[in-house]
Amino acid sequence: MTKKKPCRVKLIPNIITILRFLAAACLLLCNPAGVAFWVIYGLCGLSDMMDGYLARKLNAESKTGAVLDSVADICFIACCAIQIISTIQIPSWLWIWAGVIVVIKLVNQVLALIVCKRFCFPHTTANKLTGLLLFLTVPTVFWSIVPIAIVAGVATFAAIHEGHFISRCRSGRRCGREHPGRRFLRLCCQGRR
Repeated sequence: MTKKKPCRVKLIPNIITILRFLAAACLLLCNPAGVAFWVIYGLCGLSDMMDGYLARKLNAESKTGAVLDSVADICFIACCAIQIISTIQIPSWLWIWAGVIVVIKLVNQVLALIVCKRFCFPHTTANKLTGLLLFLTVPTVFWSIVPIAIVAGVATFAAIHEGHFISRCRSGRRCGREHPGRRFLRLCCQGRR
C-alpha cells in the first residue's frame, strides 16, 4: 500500500512557518532602531497569524505544523530579545519574573512527557492572548516597561493554566475525552495548530 502524497496547497502553512524562522534570523542582522527590523517584525507577526488560519482553512492541521509553529514562535521571541535587550534597561524583578515563567513552562513540558508521552504546546486562548499582547507591546519597551509587566502577568496565568490542563490529561487516552468542549486539550495530545 503506497502513501498518498500530500496536496502541495496543504504545505503552504508549514512553508509560511519555516519562512518565519528565516525572517527571525534576519532580525539578528538589523538594528532595532531601524525600519527594516520593524518591517520584518511585523511580517513575522503576520506570518504567525496566517499559518494557523490557513492550516485550518485548508484542512492542513498537523502535529508537525503545530510543533513548527511553536518552535518558530520561540525562535522569533529569542531573536527579538537578543536584539532589543541590549538596547534597553530591564529591572531585575522583571528578569526574575521571566525566569519564573520559563520554569513553569519547562515543568509543563516535563508534565506533558509524563502524562501525554510527548511534548505538548497547546495553543490555548490564554497562550494566544499572551503572544498577541507580547507582539503588540514589544515596540513600547523603549518608552515604558509597564506594558511588558502586564504581559508578564498574562503569561504567568497562561503558563499556570496550561499546566493545569496538561495535568488533567490521562495517559493512554485522548486528552479531550474527559473534558468535552476543551479544544486545547485535544490540541495538546493530538498536536493540532
